[in-house]
Amino acid sequence: YVAAVYEHESILSPAPAVPVERRAALELMGRNLDIYEQQVLAAARQGAQIIVFPEDGIHGFNFTRSSIYPYLDFIPHSHSGKWNPCREPYLYNDTEVVQRLSCMALQNKIFLVANLGSKQPCERWEPRCPSDGRFQFNTNVALGADGALLATYRKHNLYFESAFDTPAEPDHAFFDTPFAGRFGMFTCFDILFYEPAVSLIRQYNLKQIVYPTAWMNQLPLLSAVEFQQAFSTAFNVNILAANIHHPSLGMTGSGIYTPVKSFIYHNMESYGGKLIVAEIPVITADYKTNLEKTAGRVSEKGKGNEQSPPSFYAEMMYDNFTFVPLWGEKGELQVCANSLCCYLNYQRAVLTDELYALGVFDGLHTVHGTYYVQACALVKCGGLSFSTCGQEVTDATALIDFQLWGNMSTPYIFPLLLTSGITLDFADHMGWKNNHYFLSKNRTSAGLLTAALYGRWYEKD
Repeated sequence: YVAAVYEHESILSPAPAVPVERRAALELMGRNLDIYEQQVLAAARQGAQIIVFPEDGIHGFNFTRSSIYPYLDFIPHSHSGKWNPCREPYLYNDTEVVQRLSCMALQNKIFLVANLGSKQPCERWEPRCPSDGRFQFNTNVALGADGALLATYRKHNLYFESAFDTPAEPDHAFFDTPFAGRFGMFTCFDILFYEPAVSLIRQYNLKQIVYPTAWMNQLPLLSAVEFQQAFSTAFNVNILAANIHHPSLGMTGSGIYTPVKSFIYHNMESYGGKLIVAEIPVITADYKTNLEKTAGRVSEKGKGNEQSPPSFYAEMMYDNFTFVPLWGEKGELQVCANSLCCYLNYQRAVLTDELYALGVFDGLHTVHGTYYVQACALVKCGGLSFSTCGQEVTDATALIDFQLWGNMSTPYIFPLLLTSGITLDFADHMGWKNNHYFLSKNRTSAGLLTAALYGRWYEKD
C-alpha cells in the first residue's frame, strides 16, 4: 500500500502561556491546517491511501492547563457511535479542527491521522474530575476516506505535559482499512512503555502502526529514526511515524518503516516541512518476531584474554554506564553490570583515530521519565578521552564488523544500528540464541555511530 507521513514545522503561538479567545486560537491552528491541506492533496496525488501528521502539529506546545483550553476541540470518545464531522458539523460544538481534518480526508478520499487537543466535560463529584470540571487530552484522531471518525486515542504516557490529563485506563485504539487491514495508534513517549503500545500490538496481533510524535532526539540511543526503526524490527510491524520539525529544539526524524527497509527524513540543518510517500508491503503472516526466545547456547569466547582493556565509568543518556574501550583493529570484549553481561567480537576494516567503547547499563533510568533499561551498547565516543564516551556524536568513519550479544533478562529488545550522518543500517542477523540476544553486522554502509541492544524490562518500572 502507499503511505505518507508529513514532518511539519508547526507555526507556534508566540506566547503559549497567555490565554487567548477561541477565535484567535482557531486562527493560529487554521494556519497549520492550511499546510496540512496542501500536504494531503500532494500525498493523494502521489497515490497515498493514508497520511499521518505529527503530535502537537496543529496547536503547538508549552501551554499551561488554562492557556491551552481555547485550542481544544470536543471529540466524542470512540464509543459514541458513527460521526462524520465534515458531513455533520452541527452535531457537537467546538469541533472546528476535527471538521477540517474530516473534510480533507473526504475531499481527497484518503485515511488521515492527526493529533490535536481535546476536552471532555466532567462533573466535579466524579472521581478524578479536575477542579475546573473538564478533562483535557492529548488526542489522535483517525478519519476514514469518507471523512468518518474511525478511532480516537488519548495519550497515556505524558511527557511533562501539565496542560493534559492522563486517561483513567489506557486506550487501545485501532481502525480498519480496506488496503492494509488493521492499524494501531499511539503517541510519542508511549513507544517506551508496555501500556498501551506493546499490549495493543500483542493483544490484537497488529502489523501496522500509526505514530504521531514530537520527539526531541537524544543520541546515542534515542534518536527518533533510530528508535522508530528498532521498534518496527523488534515487533515485526510497519510504522508510519510523523515527527514535528523544530531543529532548534532537537526535533526532527520521521519515516515509513518496515522490518527490513525504511524511508526516513532526519534534517537538523534546514527549515520547513517534509512529505514522505512510500509504497510498502502489507505484513500479514505472523512471522516469528524477534521477541521469541530460541534454544541453544552461545559460545563463551574470549575467556583468558590476557591483556583485557581497563573498564571505566561514563555518563550516557543520564545513566552511569560501565565501559571498556575497543583497542586495536580486532578483539573480543566483555563488560558486566548487575546481572547483565555484554560481549563483543569486532574487527575494523581500517584503524581510524576514533575511540569506540562497549558499554553496559542494567538499572532504573530516572531522568525525563522513569523506566528500567538493560542496554549493551557499542558507541563512538565524542573524543579520544574516556570521559567523552556517551556524548552525542553524529559523524563517524570507522567501518566495523561485529557480533554483539548479552544475557538479557527481558524479551523486549530493541536492536539499534545507527550510522554516520544519522542514517540507518540493518543487521545481518539478530535474535535469541540460548538466552542471549545477539546482533551481527559485516561492514556497515557508513561509519558506525551506535550498535546497541536496548532492552526494556517493563515489570521493573
